[in-house]
Amino acid sequence: MLIRNAAQEGDLHIDFVPMVDVLFNLLIFFLLATSMAQMEREMHIALPHASASGPITSALREVIINVDDQGRAIVAGTPMSDEELAATLKTAVGVNPDQKVSVRGDRTTAYANVARVLDVCKGAGIQQPYLETIPLH
Repeated sequence: MLIRNAAQEGDLHIDFVPMVDVLFNLLIFFLLATSMAQMEREMHIALPHASASGPITSALREVIINVDDQGRAIVAGTPMSDEELAATLKTAVGVNPDQKVSVRGDRTTAYANVARVLDVCKGAGIQQPYLETIPLH
């Protein structure tokens, strides 16, 4: 015959280990997500100075196109040809017709390289690409 202790039946035991595991997984996810978003803006691009430069936008799903000193277009850390860039932008415009695009051209690159990227943006349906600069000191 099985004898039970009445005091043991009344105790409620909550296991916190799974809750702590979920908390740490969420913490790691958000830390990685924020560091990936900053990675594009931390590329070594020397932006030109302008007296009327605007703040960096915080719009969600903004496409940032970096033009390095050799004229290569780089999106999300990946160098792209003009055709690949146009296809990427057309896909983005298909999903969101008001797609925001920032072009960050290195100050030492030829203006023709930045103009070429702006032309690709216009051809892909981007209404107002934003040309990023930094304020004068």
